[in-house]
Amino acid sequence: MAARSQDPTDALRAMAASLPGVVKGTACTQSSFKTKQGAFLYVGPGPKGQGFKAMFKLERSRPQAEELAAKHPDRFELGTGKWVVARFTAEKPLPKALWSRWLNESHALTSAARAGAQKGVRRRGTT
Repeated sequence: MAARSQDPTDALRAMAASLPGVVKGTACTQSSFKTKQGAFLYVGPGPKGQGFKAMFKLERSRPQAEELAAKHPDRFELGTGKWVVARFTAEKPLPKALWSRWLNESHALTSAARAGAQKGVRRRGTT
C-alpha cells in the first residue's frame, strides 16, 4: 500500500491557527484565517483542484514576492492591494522559512491595522 502524500498546508494551517486572536473560517474552497480586523491568510486547493495555493498580505516582503513572481510566474502572483498568491504541490512545497516569514508578516499587518484603527477611536467621556 502506497503512503499517502502529506498535505503541505497542514503545518501552515496549524501555525496560522496558533497565532494570537485568530479565528478560522471558510471562503469558498479555502480555509481563511482572520483577526477582528480582517483576513490575513487564505489556503486551500489550487486552481481546478491541482496542487495548493496560499494568499498572504505582504508589505515588507513585497519586493521578494515581486522577484519570485518574475522568476516563477507559475508559482507566485501579485494580487490586489497587498495580497500575494503562492502556488505549490506536495512534491514542490513552499519552503518553510518563506511561508513562516510571510505568515507572520501577514498576521502582523492585519493586527497592526486593527491597533491603528483603535487609536483613532475616541471613547465617550475622554478628552
